[in-house]
Amino acid sequence: MSTDQPPPGQPPEDDPFLKKPQGPTPPSGGSPYGSPPPGGDGYPPPPPPGGAGGAGGGGGYPPPPPPYGGGGDPYGGSGGYGMPDPLAGMPPLADFGKRLAARIIDVLIIAVPLFLIQLAFGTKRYMVETNEGEDISEVVTRSYSGSGLIMTLISIVAYVGYDWWFTKKNGQTVGKKAMGLRVAMLNDGSVPQSNAALSRAAVLWLPTLICCFCLWPIALVISILVDKPYKQGLHDKVAKTVVVRSN
Repeated sequence: MSTDQPPPGQPPEDDPFLKKPQGPTPPSGGSPYGSPPPGGDGYPPPPPPGGAGGAGGGGGYPPPPPPYGGGGDPYGGSGGYGMPDPLAGMPPLADFGKRLAARIIDVLIIAVPLFLIQLAFGTKRYMVETNEGEDISEVVTRSYSGSGLIMTLISIVAYVGYDWWFTKKNGQTVGKKAMGLRVAMLNDGSVPQSNAALSRAAVLWLPTLICCFCLWPIALVISILVDKPYKQGLHDKVAKTVVVRSN
């Protein structure tokens, strides 16, 4: 029994989310150029002398290939300048509406239990102090209370841990699975590994939970809407992921 293991950092070969191979497959003879001409040694015959019968009348030699290897398309067909499209072989990108619906489902799954816990223990997230001044009628200071700080830490663990676990497991949180979406690595379409999933979850949730409850979600929404061509939010940019359809 072989004990060979895939190199660290590489997705397993049986990963169902890997991109499908693109382009024609080599013929069964083993050579990508087909079988050698009969009666030869595996090499094509030399061009006819003097340009007789030559392709394009150019001295017996075939015409030069089109620019950038594009097969007639100066931009190489898909990726531009002969570069392959990173999304080739993957499902279509997810619609923003479905992404938003999936995120709402995930937020409710986490927020409702946290709210019930906070309600049961009577936890106040912030302390508000009002100080009267001589020239200013009042000054309001808001800071974390002791129990509020604990609740904030619990929320960070819940939100980040939830997104990290399901993303590295199969690329689908409960909300994404319900909406037929998944997270995939941009380079090969595989399920994100632990480090990529954790960085994605951290950028997604930490600013919202710590300081920017209203502004950060808006920034994420705008980043998804304006990004071309992969519709990557800031969290996707950091983790090098995209969100695609799963069915």
